Amino acid sequence: MKLYPAIDLKNGKAVRLFKGRFDEITVYDDNPVNRARSFSDWGFEYLHCVDLDGALSGHSVNVDVIKDIRANIDLPIQLGGGIRNIESIENWLTAGVSRVILGTIAARNPEFVREAATKFPGHIAVGIDAIDGKVAVSGWAEATNIDAQELAKRFEGAGVSAIIATDINRDGTKTGINLEYTQNMANCVSIPIIASGGLKGVEDIIAMKKLAITPGNRAIHGAIMGKALYDGLIDPKEALGAAA
Repeated sequence: MKLYPAIDLKNGKAVRLFKGRFDEITVYDDNPVNRARSFSDWGFEYLHCVDLDGALSGHSVNVDVIKDIRANIDLPIQLGGGIRNIESIENWLTAGVSRVILGTIAARNPEFVREAATKFPGHIAVGIDAIDGKVAVSGWAEATNIDAQELAKRFEGAGVSAIIATDINRDGTKTGINLEYTQNMANCVSIPIIASGGLKGVEDIIAMKKLAITPGNRAIHGAIMGKALYDGLIDPKEALGAAA
């Protein structure tokens, strides 16, 4: 299982939200580059980065900060938030981002995802953020009636490298990954699923790995680590050991 420490950016700072609410923001670092360096020094092999301002506005906002992070660490970076056209994808891949996450545009125009995955093979992931199984878009500010599993199925065979499955009700709560929701997402498609929202400790990592032993279950490919890591509730070395 791959672990992705997260840096969510708001006004150039590393922050965490509570259940996707922009009125409940905790600022953790005024210099996200330092945070990224810490993740690298701890031994993580990937970085998950979200431009929250971009997600709300529909276009990349924290460009300079993200490029500064890219210039200061060697880890592959997957980036989401406000990336909604081919030009933006191309610009970020040229800037050294390894994988672009399409969220709002994926829900509104699934065919665009297929086009992007064909044009940039191996570099396109989809972010499916859901509340009670229904997809939310535009920085989680707009609810839809789209079923998360049905949306995931639309990308089967499209060349998407991963789906980041976020349970918004768990995000930032440190109450544990929604194992049932995440496993159901993993079982409904062959695309690798990355769990997101609520990870509270090493026990979540172990639980997700154990689920793969059950006949009929697909393995959960990875997990996003946010507030529990920032608040020191999870030891990086122990987490990486459990994931391996």
